[in-house]
Amino acid sequence: MTEASRPLTVMLVAAEASGDALGASLARVLRERLGADNVRFVGVGGTKMAREGVESPFDIAQLSILGIFESLKAYPRAMARLKDTLALAAREKPDVAVLIDSWGFNIRLAKALRRQDPDLPLVKYVAPQVWAYHASRAKDLAGAVDLLLSIQPMDKPYFDAAGLPNVFVGNSALAHDFSRADPTRLRQAIGAGEGEPILLVLPGSRPSEIERVMPPFEDAVHRLKAHRPELHVVVPAAGTVAELVKARVAAWPFRAHVVEDEGLKDDAMVAGTVALACSGTVTTELALAGCPMVVGYVTGAATYRLLKLLFKPRWVTLFNIAAQETIAPELLQNACKGEALAQEIAARLDDPDLRARQIAAQSAALDKMGRGMPDPSEAAADALMDFLRERGRL
Repeated sequence: MTEASRPLTVMLVAAEASGDALGASLARVLRERLGADNVRFVGVGGTKMAREGVESPFDIAQLSILGIFESLKAYPRAMARLKDTLALAAREKPDVAVLIDSWGFNIRLAKALRRQDPDLPLVKYVAPQVWAYHASRAKDLAGAVDLLLSIQPMDKPYFDAAGLPNVFVGNSALAHDFSRADPTRLRQAIGAGEGEPILLVLPGSRPSEIERVMPPFEDAVHRLKAHRPELHVVVPAAGTVAELVKARVAAWPFRAHVVEDEGLKDDAMVAGTVALACSGTVTTELALAGCPMVVGYVTGAATYRLLKLLFKPRWVTLFNIAAQETIAPELLQNACKGEALAQEIAARLDDPDLRARQIAAQSAALDKMGRGMPDPSEAAADALMDFLRERGRL
């Protein structure tokens, strides 16, 4: 410990639901390794990190922002939250700060923390996707933090070249354990008989995604229910947007089941016949659960035009990129329309062989992505503890 009477103080900062999950898992493993009396956690996070003892000074939904114009409009609010986070660091005097994902917020925070306390060790957990676009961010990050914990094997050459020490810890989504998931429990909870089809609708974890993605998803579900009244609809909701999701689903003219419990979410992913999913981490989790899916996404027009210019891969879904083929159809931007989404989903609802082929292809792609590695949270904790020992902080 840094002082005999003071536990190691770890600051964790996550501004989105996926980062909240990473932060919670890292906190849990560090507490197991060091002992509950020897480590304490401060910082910014969501409901999962709160359960691990991280009391966030504000709701991270305020920082879950995508798109050029959305970011510009939210800039004053984000800078206010940045000041709140800096004040928290000044008050709590952490021994290390781990900044999780959320490039826009956390690169600014890293630079501000460096100015505020030049001796504070800074660790970035999850790299910006320099292999896909913005290769210059490797150099920017190298000048802002002391260590990178990366989740994609393709990150390493870029950050080695930039001179930033980095450790590949693996993708936590690939370590999601569905062994305890019980599809029968989910079916009983929603009143679905054995063999009756279940459609999962996963509209994202950011308020802007609910605003842009949910309308075409809703249109698709309405079209499907009109011809398939026996179809059960389940909407697993991220904690960051649960209230927004419930408000929208309450207005649907048919019954749909919003699921917030983490165990039931796993049950749903295993029980689902087909999923309609917003692009993001959840697509990897669905593939692990063995659920075929259709992927949709909508962002601001200007943001999409810029991404089309900068983004190198042909696909946005990680297992499609790993396989270098379209395993799950991607309906993005203008293609993300209710009718087109409904057609792709209907094809899978009606064709068991198509579902089976997609599930098998998804599984093979997960192997290419590194499925089967040790628990990434364990690897991240090991790398962080090694780093702190080198710095004399542990």
